Amino acid sequence: MSAESEPGGAGKKAPIKNTAAGKRNYGPLYSSPMAVWFTIFFFAPLIIIVLYSFLKKGLYGGVEWQFSLDAYKSLANPSFLIITGRTILTSIAATIITIMIALPCGYYMAKSRNQTFLLLLIIIPFWTNFLIRVFAWMNILGNSGFLNEFLLRAGLISDYIHFLYNQKVVVLVLVYMYLPYAILPLFSTIDKFDFSLLEAARDLGATKAESMFRVLLPNIRSGMYTAVLFTFIPIFGAYAVPLLVGGKDSYMLGNIIADQLTKSRNWPLASAISMVLTLVTTVGVMVMMNLQRRDASRLQDASRTTDVKGAAK
Repeated sequence: MSAESEPGGAGKKAPIKNTAAGKRNYGPLYSSPMAVWFTIFFFAPLIIIVLYSFLKKGLYGGVEWQFSLDAYKSLANPSFLIITGRTILTSIAATIITIMIALPCGYYMAKSRNQTFLLLLIIIPFWTNFLIRVFAWMNILGNSGFLNEFLLRAGLISDYIHFLYNQKVVVLVLVYMYLPYAILPLFSTIDKFDFSLLEAARDLGATKAESMFRVLLPNIRSGMYTAVLFTFIPIFGAYAVPLLVGGKDSYMLGNIIADQLTKSRNWPLASAISMVLTLVTTVGVMVMMNLQRRDASRLQDASRTTDVKGAAK
């Protein structure tokens, strides 16, 4: 009688232990440092801002731990509403101009053979301090700056032109500062685009402009949404550029927050204004995410329809 057929079952094979089931999941442990980091440096300051916005202003600065809506009532001040409207219009104008410049730049970079060199040129401004670049524009546009001196020596003007301290130069410098943030995501998206679709559109009778607007732009919407977010959000909260090249008549919400913290020492009002910035940017992000989700679902539906038609044939 073989050992396998013995009545005691001594010949039975021992069950194989599931070693995978015995392994512990260390994912939460690995991600805990990042969770702690976000909690301390993102959520905690945000909670403090929300809390301070509902407190009473301290006599010598700071806050008094008494519930108050005075900060939010101050937001109805006409001067604050004017600055809010100016901030929104400036941010929208600078974002639109930035995207209009970034689109052809990203398209040219995607079609170029020297992409690495062009990317280097886009990244080089990041090697210089932000304030140094702002002061460079001040030296270019100042009354005794490069541009005025050039125009005077060329005989094109007889007196200095005041280029600085107006809303137009604020938009100009903001576009320059945040243009790379728009070019990079657009280039990344356009570089993945199938340019043979443009040639097919031209073969079907579309003009070059029509092929760009009807074929290229709908297929790079995700990059455009990202570029808008990367430019509008920091421009909306800009502080240094309006202060240095815009003057008092070009103040934006970021400047008002700084003044309330350093001069008026009204921390609740500064927190309330910060909440306005946070809400506006959050709404913008939610809208862009919703548009991206719709585009993704539309593309999925189109691909499914194409697959069904192909299977039917």
